[in-house]
Amino acid sequence: MSSKADYYSILGVTKDSEPEAIKKAYRAMALKYHPDRNQGDAEAEERFKEAAEAYEVLSDPEKRNLYDQYGHEGLKRNGFQGFQGFGDIFSNFGDIFSDFFGSSSARRAPKKGRDLGVELNIDFVESFTGVEKEITIPREELCEACNGTGSRSGAVSTCHQCGGQGQVFLSRGFFSMATTCPKCHGSGEYASDPCPECRGAGRVRRQKTLSVKVPAGVNTGFRLLLRGQGEAGPQGAQAGDLYVEVAVRHQEAFSREKNHLILEHKIDMVTAALGGLVEAPTVTGEKISVKVPAGSQNGKLIRVPGQGFKDPSGYRQPGDFIVALTVTIPKDLTERQRELLEEFGKIEDEKNGQFSLRGFTRKVGKKLKNVFNG
Repeated sequence: MSSKADYYSILGVTKDSEPEAIKKAYRAMALKYHPDRNQGDAEAEERFKEAAEAYEVLSDPEKRNLYDQYGHEGLKRNGFQGFQGFGDIFSNFGDIFSDFFGSSSARRAPKKGRDLGVELNIDFVESFTGVEKEITIPREELCEACNGTGSRSGAVSTCHQCGGQGQVFLSRGFFSMATTCPKCHGSGEYASDPCPECRGAGRVRRQKTLSVKVPAGVNTGFRLLLRGQGEAGPQGAQAGDLYVEVAVRHQEAFSREKNHLILEHKIDMVTAALGGLVEAPTVTGEKISVKVPAGSQNGKLIRVPGQGFKDPSGYRQPGDFIVALTVTIPKDLTERQRELLEEFGKIEDEKNGQFSLRGFTRKVGKKLKNVFNG
């Protein structure tokens, strides 16, 4: 697609359309512009591909949500590339219209490889800055010895189990149900001289190490899509996809609310009362000067704009760095500190028009102490 049209407009549906309505609209377009009905019509082929791409996005809740928020650019940033050709389309959605065509393109295209999922654990600071990680996954890969054909010589024969149709029919009383042929996996062919490396499967199981770029600002539950990094498809069909779900470890003192970075920071009661500049640590270990207003109470929030988490998509502004103050009360006061605090309390009482017993109580306490110690 040279220019990206709106997916909802392509299928003739609205943003609040239900999944069944979207499927029905795609089915109608797929039947109308199917290559078997429009042979040699380049425009029809393009419309067929457009409809398939639109349906792939709008039928997947995660892709649809991403598209609704960020459009085509959001999908692109998340690794979405659309279909490479008719083979990919038939592998994914051939079942939607295969009942209406005798074309082998829809019936015999083997299904794409299995999608895989893996969890990736990262530190809190890595979620803030972004990171590149290596992951190792077990998966079925294309057999290099036979190039995925499953045949030692590369020769294949018509599958005798399905007669080359790629489907077999199972009868259950009055009902007959079509299913993918278990021998040829829907391709209609099989290797008559099996490859010794993969034993005719066309795939071998291996450990694969991949490099994953995690953008800054991700949170637990964020999913990265790596197209074509799932398991290889049977008979050389399109490979599946790999979904990497991020899990962020907890960091002491720091927390997150949406894209805001929150720090619980202790200050003494003198600074809380008088105000002043304090140095607060950031999640990366650097220091930032924060102005504490005079008279700050416990739980006071001080906001530093734009110093929080970035938006992984790059569309929204970064969040804020919020310092939540915790006012600490000193223990083990010296005699002089106690006197000053009592004097402060007396003045505070007088200021508020209250009678103070602080000084009187202190003098009586001293006399009683001298009597018992004497």
